[in-house]
Amino acid sequence: MWTQQSRGRMAQIAKKTKRYPSDLTDEEWERIAPLMPKPGRRGRPREVDFREVINAVRYLVRSGCGWRMLPVHFGAWQTVYGWFRELARRFLFQTIHDIELMLDRERCGREQSPSVGVIDSQSVKAPTAEKRGFDAGKKVLGRKRHIAVDTDGRLLMVNLTTADISDSAGAQAILDGVRKRWSWVKHLFADGAYDRLKLMDKASYLDFVVEVIRNGPIEAA
Repeated sequence: MWTQQSRGRMAQIAKKTKRYPSDLTDEEWERIAPLMPKPGRRGRPREVDFREVINAVRYLVRSGCGWRMLPVHFGAWQTVYGWFRELARRFLFQTIHDIELMLDRERCGREQSPSVGVIDSQSVKAPTAEKRGFDAGKKVLGRKRHIAVDTDGRLLMVNLTTADISDSAGAQAILDGVRKRWSWVKHLFADGAYDRLKLMDKASYLDFVVEVIRNGPIEAA
């Protein structure tokens, strides 16, 4: 018989069972649960399940579906979207990313915070984007991702622009972001597209050394 007790037991089993590949494991949730907003002292008790909110966001990102197409067992999409906006406003996703990156570096025997990074860009077609630009060098009409990674390829910072923005111009926002979030980074490697006076001046002002590599491997740090 389907009783309140059996319903509660099935709910606990469901939490431990991954319905989708994007669902958090118990171990993953335990690491980020302390970062979730604490309930207020006043007002109605909070009923939202933050684990389900994060699962819903991960499902949306992995599947590429829209908010209105979220499976119903994540709850009302308006509720999920509202909490996504609130958590993003609190920089929660950025905090989770940075903490996990540092923990992963530590697991690999590295210092938690990187001291060396690599900057680069990638132009991609974006037929449905509201704003696009033409990258004359790569013959691509769309958007451009300007990124900074550590020397193992972990993402440190990303700046999204239209594809007509030059690599050096897009990298200036990357330098600002890296300096604020990764204060230990002092040395950045880049290719010849970044060998521009304005970018080098800004790098010097922010206490970066940008080394332009024409050919050859980049040493890990």
